[in-house]
This record gives sequence, structure tokens and C-alpha cells, in this order.
Amino acid sequence: MSERFYTKSHEWIAPATGQAGISQYAQEHLGDIVYVEVTALGRDVKKGDTVGVVESVKATSDIYSPADGKITEANPALGSQPDLLNKDPYGAGWMFTLKPAGAFAQGDLMDEAAYQTYLKTITE
Repeated sequence: MSERFYTKSHEWIAPATGQAGISQYAQEHLGDIVYVEVTALGRDVKKGDTVGVVESVKATSDIYSPADGKITEANPALGSQPDLLNKDPYGAGWMFTLKPAGAFAQGDLMDEAAYQTYLKTITE
């Protein structure tokens, strides 16, 4: 199984840990992140539901759930260090933990190779 799966709206999820966040591509296009909030903490969510907000010097963007499940944790470090998303979006900059509803289903999520191919189609 791939380490991470991605959505077309540039969120990712790591099935092994349930950690999720925004991709490097999304972070680069947003610019310097100045504020992060996970608004769905403790809620059951469906894939595509708004679960948080990221504010950068360029824009404010909603963050969507990459799968059905329950938001069980928000990254506490992002409250005082939102720039962790700029520095390490796949490590220290994870945004929330999602406990999938039932077994994790890849569905229309993309693995790393498919996501890289997808990025080429939207940047050319």
C-alpha cells in the first residue's frame, strides 16, 4: 500500500497513521501559511466535507476530508507554528488525524505516482 493517497483538491492521507494534510503542491501555491484551523475536530465527516481552513498571505482556502471517518486529532503545533505546513507538509505539518469509517478504501484517491501524473495535467 502506498504511504500516502491524494485527492484532486490536494489533500493527502497516510492510511497507516490516519494523519492527513495538504500536499506540497497546495502549500507552494498558497504561499506562506499564517493560520491553520481544523474546524471538524471530533466530528464524523464524509469525503469532501470541509474540515478546516488554511490562511496564507495570498488566500484563505478550505481543507476537505480525503475520506469518510471521524476527525480525532488536530496537530497542536500548527496553532503557534502554522509555518510547519510550509516547511514539512508531510511530516511535522500534518493537519489532522482521521479515523476511517470502516476499512480504508482507496476509492478515487491517487497514489504518489498517479498524483504526480495528475499534477502534470493541471500545470501544462
